[in-house]
Amino acid sequence: MTQQRYSSPAADEVAPDGSGPFAVELVDAALAYGARTLWSGLTLAVEPGEFVAVLGPNGSGKTSLLKVLLGLVLVTRGSVSVAGSPVRRGNPDVGYIPQHRGLTSHVPLRARDLVGLGIDGHRWGVPWPSRSRNALVDRLLGQVGASSYADVPVGRLSGGEQQRLRVAHALATDPTVLLCDEPLLSLDLHHQRSVVDLLQRRTREHGSAVIFVTHEINPILAATDRVLYITQGGFRLGDVDEVMTSETLSELYRSDVEVIRRGKRLIVVGAGDDEHSHHVDVDVDGRGKAVS
Repeated sequence: MTQQRYSSPAADEVAPDGSGPFAVELVDAALAYGARTLWSGLTLAVEPGEFVAVLGPNGSGKTSLLKVLLGLVLVTRGSVSVAGSPVRRGNPDVGYIPQHRGLTSHVPLRARDLVGLGIDGHRWGVPWPSRSRNALVDRLLGQVGASSYADVPVGRLSGGEQQRLRVAHALATDPTVLLCDEPLLSLDLHHQRSVVDLLQRRTREHGSAVIFVTHEINPILAATDRVLYITQGGFRLGDVDEVMTSETLSELYRSDVEVIRRGKRLIVVGAGDDEHSHHVDVDVDGRGKAVS
């Protein structure tokens, strides 16, 4: 198994910037379903304010990694912590942004109602209105640029507008970590860029760590600090220039993979699945063209 491990301190040590514990830490972690091991020997320490892209083919365990950090799945071996504490379900230190799925016009929720569910959606009963709750909803809507459509039914909003609301929903508890499961799928280039800008601003201004699962790195290339590339044969962890190379990916896939660099763009060809062999070549300034 080809693996590159990131050496990290014990869980009770602080991040190098002295801001407190690591936002996320996995130590010699493994995850298996029955006889099938998705990944093993994974040691990863994510600092506050760091943006980590998680890439790899379908079935390699990218989304399963998010489930582990959400407390939905237990690792087979090793330890996992978020903000210095063991993972658990419903952790307010964790915000989750799912893939974009369009909400129909029949959904009886306004934009502000959807965001409000991030504050009290886990509680039984109808939310009790209060000035402080309403002020928090308004502030979250403002942070993602959604104030102008706060009272519009979500089913009448565009995909990009709906995804902004999901970001606001995820920010409701002021999380230490934002887990993103391919949130740019089905969004056009303009709305992809706006969501990435929101996340990048969150890392800079609030120190939240972002773990971003994706099949396509170009839309987030300018924001990415490190890449965790997982395949069914192992993983590599490092900065973009270390991981996104023909040599590294060919070794991971045990097959010829070519990484072509065009300015601020990367084109990956022959990685063994359609998402990598045929994708959209997107410049980080929001322009793109189809390539194969």
